[in-house]
Amino acid sequence: MEYKDYYKVLGVKRDASQDEIKKAYRKLARKYHPDVSKDPDAETRIKEVNEAYEALGDPEKRKAYDQLGADWRQGQDFRPPPGWDGWTQHGGGGRARGAGGADFGGFSDFFESVFGGGGMGGAGRRRGGFHARGADREARAEISLEQALKGTEVSLTDGEGRVQRIRIPAGAKDGSRLRVRGQGDPGVGGGAAGDLLLEIRIKPDKHYRLEGRDMYRDIPITPWEAALGATIEVPTPHGSVNLKVPPGTQSGNQMRLKGKGLPGSPAGDLYLRLMIEVPPEDEAGDWYRRMAEESTFDPRADLAP
Repeated sequence: MEYKDYYKVLGVKRDASQDEIKKAYRKLARKYHPDVSKDPDAETRIKEVNEAYEALGDPEKRKAYDQLGADWRQGQDFRPPPGWDGWTQHGGGGRARGAGGADFGGFSDFFESVFGGGGMGGAGRRRGGFHARGADREARAEISLEQALKGTEVSLTDGEGRVQRIRIPAGAKDGSRLRVRGQGDPGVGGGAAGDLLLEIRIKPDKHYRLEGRDMYRDIPITPWEAALGATIEVPTPHGSVNLKVPPGTQSGNQMRLKGKGLPGSPAGDLYLRLMIEVPPEDEAGDWYRRMAEESTFDPRADLAP
């Protein structure tokens, strides 16, 4: 049988990255989509494109395909190298699946010789034509912490210029991925559309620091509030709270407000770090001098050498 140059089918170099291969596949899948293409050979071309991507889109299958190396010549009959196993399916059965889970039945003899053909029968047809699920699409959305706390909507533009409104629920974590069904690339021949995989990134906030669902904020207090104790009003994303500062509080002590972090199951916590802030010298200079003269307190008395 004749060797198939899958790199040539997708129009990429042999050292192309996986991302370049994916982009080339998506471009050709749209070009030869039977519902929009006027090319009389569109159905044949889309089968070739899908078969090529099935081989090259998976790093392991691509590695097996590349191992053919110098043992092929374009246009000659394909003969596997001695001892060639290629990509074999064990135990029989199972249909090959393409990008996004598409069912690509009816692969060529060459593909089945290289990657194994057990159970790959069937033409993958619907209403007499080839059909396949569309590829998944990836995108990123940057939102503020406030939007992550309350939920928001973002507008995205796909490769065909269509604007999509995507709802991001309250409590979305930084780096999490949201799957939006049916918002990926269109299917082929009436097949289902792929999904949109939306990565959520939360922009740095000037007041709060995020760790997972937990939130952290520094709260300034006066020396006398730290020494004597006090009840202070503190703003939080969920409204103001009255915070009781214990007598003798040291700078850097943290207080935890359970469930007041990023919403979720379970919700994160809010940690308030109490930081003693000293008044300026022109306001409290005399007071400081009196304390220096009268106080016997020495914070370094037990300091080891």
